[in-house]
Amino acid sequence: MLYPVLAVVFGIAALVWSADRFVHGAASMAKNFGISILIIGLTIVALGTSAPEIVISTSASLNGSPQLAIGNAIGSNIANIGLILGITALFGALPIQRQTIREDLPILLVITLVTGGLLYDMKLDKTDGIILLAMLLAYIYFLVRHKKTTEEDDDDVFLVEVEEEIDHDRLTNGQATFKFVTGLVVLLGSAKLMVWGAQEIALSMGISEAIIGLTLVALGTSLPELAASISSVMKGHHDLAIGNIIGSNIFNLLTVLPMPALIAPSILEQEIFSRDYALMLTLTVLLIALPFLGKRNHITAVKGIFLLSIYAAYYVVLYQSQIATA
Repeated sequence: MLYPVLAVVFGIAALVWSADRFVHGAASMAKNFGISILIIGLTIVALGTSAPEIVISTSASLNGSPQLAIGNAIGSNIANIGLILGITALFGALPIQRQTIREDLPILLVITLVTGGLLYDMKLDKTDGIILLAMLLAYIYFLVRHKKTTEEDDDDVFLVEVEEEIDHDRLTNGQATFKFVTGLVVLLGSAKLMVWGAQEIALSMGISEAIIGLTLVALGTSLPELAASISSVMKGHHDLAIGNIIGSNIFNLLTVLPMPALIAPSILEQEIFSRDYALMLTLTVLLIALPFLGKRNHITAVKGIFLLSIYAAYYVVLYQSQIATA
């Protein structure tokens, strides 16, 4: 067990490091080639938050472990709302903008419901993957068109932060390319290492790869979202924390879940839909309802503790289910 555990721990650390390097290099290259901050922010940076999940999902699918990949996608969304949003709310009340309530949260709910419809037959196949990727293209098109027609573009906190991040450490084309390539190489290598470790742990402990994906792998790949959300709150950009989580959940469903569907179509374990997807949907609905409870349009520390309690209870249920099947 020692080597698999070390592989997972080292893999997580390398994933987080390389994902940041990969995104910064890609964003700097795009900026140097004259691509607008709007496009960079809504594509490279937004997709980059799900880079660890994407490469883990792809690597797991290629290695014959689609259940691990599926568990990673759903588990990351559960962790984003239950754990990361819960922890971030303890650092300060998180305001939710009207646009987020009117547009972003309903979009997340619709995508979550459509995903549930695709998983309802207990299969994840190539048709499902194509549908999810088509929704991804439609979503990115919507974002770009919507931002271009919004008057407040110059004051968009997310885009301002993206530009500041790139300009703070301005890279030449050579430096940006080197950072991009090394980040990509380490990203792919660490994903392969982490998948191997996760597979070995599952085999040694006699538990399903889906459970490992839902817990250990999901927690590891969600670390960038935790760091980004807490960093946003500490900088005073409280509204960005919610945006990071909503965006990450959308991209997880539309970019991470298609990987096992296209690479290794499979039959789902019953619990993936009845237990794990059901909780993901419940937390998404809660995310929409919580702003209207208590302090209006805010996720407060009390609400954060409530989310953390649900997440802790989920782990208890997972533990009991493993005892029952042992």
